[in-house]
Amino acid sequence: MYLIEQTTVPTAALPVQALKNHLRLGTGFADDGLQDGLVESYLRAAMAAIEGRIGKVLIARSFTWSLDDWRRGGEQALPVAPVSVVSQIALLDRAGVAEVVPASAYRLVQDMHRPRVQAAGFMLPQVPMDGGIEITFVAGFGPAWGDVPADLAQAVLMLAAEYYEGRHDGGQGAGGLPLAVVTLIERWRTVRVLGGAGA
Repeated sequence: MYLIEQTTVPTAALPVQALKNHLRLGTGFADDGLQDGLVESYLRAAMAAIEGRIGKVLIARSFTWSLDDWRRGGEQALPVAPVSVVSQIALLDRAGVAEVVPASAYRLVQDMHRPRVQAAGFMLPQVPMDGGIEITFVAGFGPAWGDVPADLAQAVLMLAAEYYEGRHDGGQGAGGLPLAVVTLIERWRTVRVLGGAGA
């Protein structure tokens, strides 16, 4: 199983100015935009760290998820949330030739923690022998920074600021996420039960 991000977060959707304000960087100077690239890189790093910890996609983008077989015959949990649309499901034969599954054969069950694809009938389509499945979907709270829940947005700014302020320590800072960030994101973490049987 592997998850590939097909589209990236556009720079315009990132809260570069909000982080600069948070860091209290000076304004009104000729070189105001000089730090923008650095600020953007720390925002992207902070988003990736938080998304990885909580299994949620903050700003909407498209993904392709490849797997060998359905975990359950009648439904398949998706690896991240929230998912707004399943664009396509394709079954691959052993040569990698894809056959698109009709959208009428399944439906998306939206859930803030464990969205899933569910068969329209009793079972999802059978996977060819030695083949696989590719599911393309859009995940995220929305296309703009304003769509991100306030506590997660604050956590990103705090973590990005931590990265920015510790950029000269040569990796000698404390490992892990700061306690304040962990506190903000804790309620968003996906709790797996029964060994992740539905995953």
